[in-house]
Amino acid sequence: MATFFNSPFCCILFSTLLFLHIFFLYSLSEYQNYIITYSSLFSLDYHNINDQNHSLDLKNAQISHSSSPTYGFLSNTSNITNGTSINGTGSSSLITTISTTNNYPDNHHGRDNKQNKKRSLKILEEGLARARAAIIQATRTHVLNHNTSGKEDFKFISKRSIYRNQDAFYQSHIEMEKRFKVWTYKEGDLPLVHEGPLNNIYSTEGQFIDEMESGASRFSAQHPDQAHVFFLPFSVARLRRFVFKPEPSLPQDRLNWFVTDYIRVISSRYPFWNRSAGADHFMVSCHDWGPNISIGRPELFKNFIRVLCNANTSEGFLPERDVSLPEVKLPFGQLTLPKLGVPPSERSILAFFAGRVHGRIRKVLMKHWKDKDDEVQVYEYLPKSQSYAKKMGQSKFCLCPSGWEVASPRVVESIFAGCIPVIMSTSYLLPFSDVLDWSQFSVTIPVQKIPMIKDLLKSISVSEYTKIHRRLKQVQRHFTVNRPSKRFDLIRMVLHSVWLRRLNVGLIS
Repeated sequence: MATFFNSPFCCILFSTLLFLHIFFLYSLSEYQNYIITYSSLFSLDYHNINDQNHSLDLKNAQISHSSSPTYGFLSNTSNITNGTSINGTGSSSLITTISTTNNYPDNHHGRDNKQNKKRSLKILEEGLARARAAIIQATRTHVLNHNTSGKEDFKFISKRSIYRNQDAFYQSHIEMEKRFKVWTYKEGDLPLVHEGPLNNIYSTEGQFIDEMESGASRFSAQHPDQAHVFFLPFSVARLRRFVFKPEPSLPQDRLNWFVTDYIRVISSRYPFWNRSAGADHFMVSCHDWGPNISIGRPELFKNFIRVLCNANTSEGFLPERDVSLPEVKLPFGQLTLPKLGVPPSERSILAFFAGRVHGRIRKVLMKHWKDKDDEVQVYEYLPKSQSYAKKMGQSKFCLCPSGWEVASPRVVESIFAGCIPVIMSTSYLLPFSDVLDWSQFSVTIPVQKIPMIKDLLKSISVSEYTKIHRRLKQVQRHFTVNRPSKRFDLIRMVLHSVWLRRLNVGLIS
């Protein structure tokens, strides 16, 4: 052994290892500088690229957030702020089904492991930096003009006016498919966690949860260190059904207690919530109670991404942080809505609505139009002899007033019926508005102009109506549910919306 250590070969080997070690340390330093430099490209506004960022030092992480959001965001007034870290102590458990077994055995153990985690985070951030740069470059070079050969799915995007910026969307979707990974937490038991309703009015909530739980999604991470975002797979609809309906006297803040307890569990086992103050974590809910999870402890959910059907900007929904989820009433055992519409030239009804009088806007609509006009047909209760779906298919425009909540499955039903949606709401952020230009395939009428509905709709020329109707058919693809999901369908569009929010957040440990 002594002879070996004194040999020339040993000296050469030692020198080589020393050189590689020094080179590695230098590369690591340059790598971090690369991350920090490219993290300044968070803003992907498709009109104006800027790099004015806000940074906030937290206990375990540094979060950067752009003052100008990813292209198409409708608001940029809110920045990442100091959220609450969970220390893993205390509990206000609503249920006892969350086990206490640590499913992340290498968590917080050893200096080498911490270095590996930092390295994994840097790799993720470098990939996001490259994605941002590629999207910005695509908007400058108009990549769709010369880069869709052999890509039939992506040809769908080119020369479509339904998008805010088709070049940015094209490149962003490519980058998402190349890089994006989601870790779905395993904690919790059925029926409150890991599954949701697959049909009826809350179906998009359950379909998304089931997609991510199925193991068939290409976006599922095999290990949490590989993930860009973290999905909390509880179902608000199931909580409402199995907890609150049997005990109607329970206060709604019990919902907040459940979610807070779930976060306490995952933050005690994994470093990810506290690392980002929840900025790379998200939930999905189509139930009216979905927004209520943050009641009582808003500081805990300040950065948490909420994917909600009830996307009401007057009730705390932030477009630059939260995601508007389409509300789709799927028939039992089916994934698509029926397409019963007739060609535009055969539609005999100018405008149609049938629904209960929920909320102020519908009261105004009923006051001015219920049973008062053959061309603008407004019903509170449709006669049993008539089909709601066929009525939509025979109408040129479908009135979509907000009820008690801003969202309604009527919007997506209109899209599949080929009936141009007429949006009547004061604070509803329409689904996928960061990508889709709703003005190209829908009509918006302010509440104060409801008495003028007939004149406003009749003022749209035949040629313009034909264009809008054609675009409406094009957008159906983005509201179709497929299992497993397919490129540009509803589930992929939800994932893309979450991807955009993650692009706007930088985690530099």
